[in-house]
Amino acid sequence: MHNSPGARAQTACGVLAGPLFVGAFTAIGAKRAGYDWRAHAVSSLACGREGWLQRANFVLTGVLYSCAARGIARCPRQSTGPRLIPALLGAAGAGLIGSGIFVTDPAGGFPPAAPGENGSSQGTDAAAWPSFEGSLHNLCAIPVFAGIPVAGLASALAAARRKDYGWACYSAVSSLSMAGNFLLFGAAFGERVPRLLRKGGIFQRMSIAAGFGWLSALSLRCLSSAPRP
Repeated sequence: MHNSPGARAQTACGVLAGPLFVGAFTAIGAKRAGYDWRAHAVSSLACGREGWLQRANFVLTGVLYSCAARGIARCPRQSTGPRLIPALLGAAGAGLIGSGIFVTDPAGGFPPAAPGENGSSQGTDAAAWPSFEGSLHNLCAIPVFAGIPVAGLASALAAARRKDYGWACYSAVSSLSMAGNFLLFGAAFGERVPRLLRKGGIFQRMSIAAGFGWLSALSLRCLSSAPRP
C-alpha cells in the first residue's frame, strides 16, 4: 500500500533528489578552478582528480530516483498516470548512476590543459572521437534527457483525459522545456550555431531544472494523494 511509511519514504526521495543534485553541482562548480557554469556541462565536473564529488552526486541522485520509482509505482494512477512513468523514472535513476561510474570526456577547455612532459600544454579536447568511457557516459544520458520528457508527456496525456488540465499543461510544458533546452545544449556544444557558443551550460541547467523540477512536483503530488496511515 502506498500509505505505508516505507512507500512514502521512497516517494519522498523523488522530492529531494532534484534540489540536492542541483545544489551539489552548483557548489562543486563554484569551487573548481577554470569552470564556467555558463559554458561547461555539469558532467565535466566529474573529470579530473576532484571529480569524485560530482561522480558521487550522480550516483546518489540516481539511487534516490530509483527509490522514488518504487514508491511512485505504488501510487494511484490518478496521481501519476500510466505505469510507464515509474519505469522511466527508474531508468533515469540507472542512467544517473551510470553517469557517475563512466566519466565524460573533457570538453570546452575543462578541465584546463595540463603541461606535458616536454613543457608543452596537452589539450583536454584533443580526441576527435569520444573515448569508450565517454561514449558509455553519453549512452547513460539517454534515459535521463529523453526518458523524463517522455514520462512527462505520458502524464500530461493521462491528466488531460481526466480533465485535470492544470497538471496536464504543467507536465507538457516541463517536458517540452527539458527536451528543447537539451537540444540547444547539444547545438551549443556541437558548435553548429555560433551565437550559442559558450552558452551550453546555461541550456543544460535549464533542461535539468525543468525535468527534475517536474519529478519533484510529481513526487509531491503522489505523496499528497495518499492518505496517511
